[in-house]
Formats: sequence, structure tokens, C-alpha cells
Amino acid sequence: MALDEPKDSDDLFDVKGLKFVVDKEFMEKAQQINIDFNGMGFSLDSGIDLGQGGNCGGCSGGSCG
Repeated sequence: MALDEPKDSDDLFDVKGLKFVVDKEFMEKAQQINIDFNGMGFSLDSGIDLGQGGNCGGCSGGSCG
């Protein structure tokens, strides 16, 4: 998850006043993405197995794990 400006290849979603930009190709694979804020950070859940298991400690440099 990162801050980004929408491109032609993105879908834009407005959820309770928050705007989410998701790559259309990724959205087709994920089907549905659930985002939850737990007070310590965000957790994302989708139909794609990212192979990370458990909790992700943080993301940096474009990769997570």
C-alpha cells in the first residue's frame, strides 16, 4: 500500500470519503480487497496469496517481507 496518483490503468474507489487507487490488472486477480486499520497499522486481505503468512512487519523499498 502506498500513496499514488491515479493513472489510466487504475480503478478509483471512494469508501467513506477515502479514495483508493488500485491497478485494474491487480484488481482482476484480487477480486476483492479488504483493508482494516487496527490502531497500529493497516492489514490487507485479498484473494491473492502473497505467501507472507502471519503479519507483515512493514514494507519498504517496494517489497514486503
